[in-house]
Amino acid sequence: MIRTSILAGLAALAAAGVSMVIAADTPGADKPVPPVLNFTMKTLQSGEDQKLSTYQGKVILMVNVASKCGYTPQYEGLESMYTRYKDKGLVILGFPANDFGAQEPGTSAEIAEFCKATYGVNFPMFSKVTVLGANKTPLYKYLTDDKNDPTKGGEVKWNFEKFLISKDGKIVNRWRSAVTPESDEVVKAVEAELGK
Repeated sequence: MIRTSILAGLAALAAAGVSMVIAADTPGADKPVPPVLNFTMKTLQSGEDQKLSTYQGKVILMVNVASKCGYTPQYEGLESMYTRYKDKGLVILGFPANDFGAQEPGTSAEIAEFCKATYGVNFPMFSKVTVLGANKTPLYKYLTDDKNDPTKGGEVKWNFEKFLISKDGKIVNRWRSAVTPESDEVVKAVEAELGK
């Protein structure tokens, strides 16, 4: 009986040791999840729940996107940036929204097909969200709240606004729609965060 208890205790310790090694090998696993990543969103293609904490420790560019907007060709620049920097720790997260001019009317399947077929989008995309008004998605309530970032808060004005999140989960920059992903100011800011 005592021997069984000791063996059970050793097995538990071994299991704890294994899980501690796994946690230590996972970037950011030993740190609390920053508020901006403490949300669960639905993926675009499968509709499965995806915790944004999955991206903890990476530099993140969050963008509200639309398929029928004058800025829609920015998908090309976003995908190019993702391809160029993903191995260095950048992830781009796309959030389709139909809030501006009803420029994202499609279903998840239609949006996914359009993005893949037209722009070869491979960066993570999520199901349609609301970025304005009373039904604003909690993530966008956080991103636009002046209390969370008094210098970059305020309502989203149009499709393809970009929020840059640092490795430690802080909103470090924000660009309105007209600023393209390949512009010097965006590229320099992303490279600076990746270099930290």
